[in-house]
Amino acid sequence: MSGEESSSQRKIKRNNNNSKSKNYSNLSWAVRMQRRAIWTINANPRKTVYGESLRRFNGKEYRRWDPRRSKLAAAMIRTRNNPDILLPAAGSQILYLGAGHGTTISHLHDHLCGADNRKGGRLVAVDLAPRCLRDLTHLAHSRKGLVPVLGDARKHTAWGALVPRRVNWLFQDVAQAGQVEIFLSACDSFLAIEGIALLSLKAASERWNSEGEAALFTEVGRKIEAHGLELLEGIKLTGFEDNHTLFVVRRGS
Repeated sequence: MSGEESSSQRKIKRNNNNSKSKNYSNLSWAVRMQRRAIWTINANPRKTVYGESLRRFNGKEYRRWDPRRSKLAAAMIRTRNNPDILLPAAGSQILYLGAGHGTTISHLHDHLCGADNRKGGRLVAVDLAPRCLRDLTHLAHSRKGLVPVLGDARKHTAWGALVPRRVNWLFQDVAQAGQVEIFLSACDSFLAIEGIALLSLKAASERWNSEGEAALFTEVGRKIEAHGLELLEGIKLTGFEDNHTLFVVRRGS
């Protein structure tokens, strides 16, 4: 490509490099990071969700958040910024599109809600697959504040009533065509002003062009900015999820 680089090109190029080793210690009341290991205080003590390791720090039981099974955890390790920007505020309401079987959802719940939802959070988890909904429903039995929803991320009218007010944090990881358009539509409908939205995108899920993966992700960044959203970072998840980039955006006033 010729000509001057756009701001989205510069941001993605700058942030696609592997992050340097970090040790931010406590990212929140429930999330602890030690170099490449992330741990969350277990909201359901002595129980695991997907066979993860348990460990005690200062008398509290933590679960290891596996970055090879969670794109959000991978992004927290790969980001060149402070990873706490990728977390929602504890006690808030959030929307997760493409919730899957609950791996990332469970760690978000640890932080957002805590045991018996003592933080008062609400996590609306939408997925199109009945099998995923069964797993999410089972998880919700022991995790108050988790709201599983069987629904199509494109069809807001079918489940949007479960999100009665705009959220300050939104995550999308759906296996459907037109993911960028789905994401932008969700931001229009549900994201509050100054809210943060995260889009996990696999190159193979979108139409390739002759210039390859890097050009595709750059074009996605341009679409995001053209839609009026601020692109904060494009985090390449190489080593955890190949051909994936997690876009971090903010809705301005």
